[in-house]
Amino acid sequence: HVQLVESGGGSVQAGGSLRLSCAASGYRYASYCMGWFRQAPGKEREGVASISSEGVPSVADSVKGRFTISKDTANNILYLQMNNVKPEDTAMYYCGADFLQYCSSTRLGYWGQGTQVTVS
Repeated sequence: HVQLVESGGGSVQAGGSLRLSCAASGYRYASYCMGWFRQAPGKEREGVASISSEGVPSVADSVKGRFTISKDTANNILYLQMNNVKPEDTAMYYCGADFLQYCSSTRLGYWGQGTQVTVS
């Protein structure tokens, strides 16, 4: 049974930093991709950053140079380091995963409950 639990969201001023975490359980020995997605009110969910099943990171152009994705493989924890945040980064952030090579689509099989990030 796959479970994803996000943490680390909150309120921050523009220019500040946050680090999101996603603890994964239920598929320790399988090959899978993981990623961060966000959804602002009235907008569709969009990809922010992901790591392929081979460990190759990818970051959306809108956050490139500000956000960094990383993974603690030993403990199955996915991180999103958010630096120099902007008001337009305000959204609910979700961790997603699937037994795929890439998590480039929002059509993933497993999702966390989300963590809110508010930038003022």
